[in-house]
Amino acid sequence: MAQLIVSISGIRGIVGDGLGPAEARRFGLAFGAHLGGGPVVLGRDSRSTGPMLADAVVEGLLATGCGVLDVGILSTPGISLMVRRRRARGGMVITASHNPAPYNGIKLLSSEGMALDRDRGRRVVELYEQNPFAGAEAQGAAEPVADAAATHVESVLAILNVEIIRGRVFSVVLDPVNGAGGREMTMLLERLGCAATVIHGEPTGDFARGPEPVPENLAALCSAVTGAQADLGLALDPDADRLALVDERGRAVGEEYTLALAARHRLAQQGGPVAANLSTSRMMDHVAEEAGVRLHRTPVGELNVAEAILRHGCVIGGEGNGGVIDPRVVPVRNSLVGAGLVLEMMATRNRRLSELCADLPVYTMVKDKVPLGDTDPETVFDAVRKRFAGARLDERDGLHVARDDGWIHIRPSNTEPVLRIMAEAGDASTARAWVTAVKALATGP
Repeated sequence: MAQLIVSISGIRGIVGDGLGPAEARRFGLAFGAHLGGGPVVLGRDSRSTGPMLADAVVEGLLATGCGVLDVGILSTPGISLMVRRRRARGGMVITASHNPAPYNGIKLLSSEGMALDRDRGRRVVELYEQNPFAGAEAQGAAEPVADAAATHVESVLAILNVEIIRGRVFSVVLDPVNGAGGREMTMLLERLGCAATVIHGEPTGDFARGPEPVPENLAALCSAVTGAQADLGLALDPDADRLALVDERGRAVGEEYTLALAARHRLAQQGGPVAANLSTSRMMDHVAEEAGVRLHRTPVGELNVAEAILRHGCVIGGEGNGGVIDPRVVPVRNSLVGAGLVLEMMATRNRRLSELCADLPVYTMVKDKVPLGDTDPETVFDAVRKRFAGARLDERDGLHVARDDGWIHIRPSNTEPVLRIMAEAGDASTARAWVTAVKALATGP
């Protein structure tokens, strides 16, 4: 049987093989008991197993006296926004993000619309594991919410110069991978005066490509952009918190560019600190140095970046996986915000996407992993410290090794028994050599 992953951020697993209505109801009970009643916003991505899990979650929440505001199929940032707008006690998002279709999960949100912090998440996990809910029966009430998508779009439009974007009449091809974000992103593009073509648009949950918006999964979008002679292509993941870009030549530029471009544009509007995790490209260092502001690096994880943004008063932040966090809308990754800022940048500077990307330094990132098995990560870290003596070390999240010519990040995975190895340098051969060296140290002779 597949292992059901239960963590402070929620649960995730294969439906029918570790995850089903019983686990979803129990998790709803645990979260409702933690909240002690009050309204909870519930939404989901488009996976076919979503309605079944949603019904079970509702049953659990109602049995603890919580009310449920059901927004249906909606992006994760849209659900986050509704938590704040409806002043809910929290939110539950039924999604497995970029995992394949057989997976599903439940993500928890605080009343701030952010992932739960560690203490609150730990309390929910304890309640789930203790399962002190025998005989719990429905007490609360559920109500559908029909205007959530429009509310999210209006919130994004409020931070943009709509008129300058509309004046360009951009041609855009959108690939929401049959996920939750197609409706909201299409609404946004229409309001921005874009001529939008949508592929893989129906929210069926039957993903027509690999759900992660990485270049190897975007061949159809690249072809559609060149075929339509479009200005750019937008690729989402199933819950639409990540955005990858395709330029006017039909080239998937890589999701690292999304945050770098959005941050560069935002800093041209307003100076202030920015935040990104340790595994995000050094393009962000360049963007921050160019603007004369501080870049706050955090451990990997959306919550870590969001907390840094709020703590340091950052004007923008995010992760190099295509996740842009603009606190003016909501403190979570938001593909609509990313798309809006990139379109506004193109319109304001009157430049094509390929030209904007060419203005940034070129780095190559290499990613790999090794099974942990009986290997002690600390033993590997010690070997890496010796191998790269003299480098700048950050030990908040595994081991991050910074050099003048690039960086290496080695960290145990939060979701599987592997050691993740990432490196970035000015050329592919150097980054690949660093990863190979670390793998050799991790696996031994």
